[in-house]
Amino acid sequence: MKIHREGTNILILLFIVLLALNVPVWLFMPPYVIPGILTAVSFTIYMFVFNFFRCPKRHYRGKRDNCVVSSVDGKVVAIERVYEGEWLKQDSIMVSVFMSPLNVHANWFPVDGTVDYVTHHRGRFLSAYLPKASVENERSTIGITMNNGCRIVVRQIAGAMARRIVTYACPGEKADIDDHLGFIKFGSRVDIYLPLDARILLKIGDITRGGHTPLAIVKND
Repeated sequence: MKIHREGTNILILLFIVLLALNVPVWLFMPPYVIPGILTAVSFTIYMFVFNFFRCPKRHYRGKRDNCVVSSVDGKVVAIERVYEGEWLKQDSIMVSVFMSPLNVHANWFPVDGTVDYVTHHRGRFLSAYLPKASVENERSTIGITMNNGCRIVVRQIAGAMARRIVTYACPGEKADIDDHLGFIKFGSRVDIYLPLDARILLKIGDITRGGHTPLAIVKND
């Protein structure tokens, strides 16, 4: 399993810290109960963080024309009509996917097209489940024009645990469903804003896989 580049330094540092804690315990404390418990706890912590930063390689094999694919692994928590006033400046259908700490946290581009807008906003760290997290939390907004001319917005939102959003997308570059858009560390949410006439393929509670699960079908602009 490949590890995402955002996690390499963290995993190395965590390994050194846990090793520094475990070695003295095994050397100077009576065997084997307390050292064994500490090692088991350390192993569990390390595997949790290792699992968080895993980065599976995915290739979308479905039809790409007019198709919007989920950007992340997670659970659909909202599908509603809202006003997207930052880039689209119009009523849109918002589809929100929540990522728990156990999900892969790499973010894929949801469509093929061109990145036209990228902005990062400082903000709060409310629970990503809350509706107001979309406009009050730390977030990055990415505007993409699909190859068919349709415009969509992807919004990376930090949660109560997530304290860092990484956005690789840059204005002018090509968006590809197989490529990473960014990464959010430790629990978060991604909202995708679509045209009102988009045909949504999922319902609240459905589980998604980034770069793999079809989210919606949109019409040519």
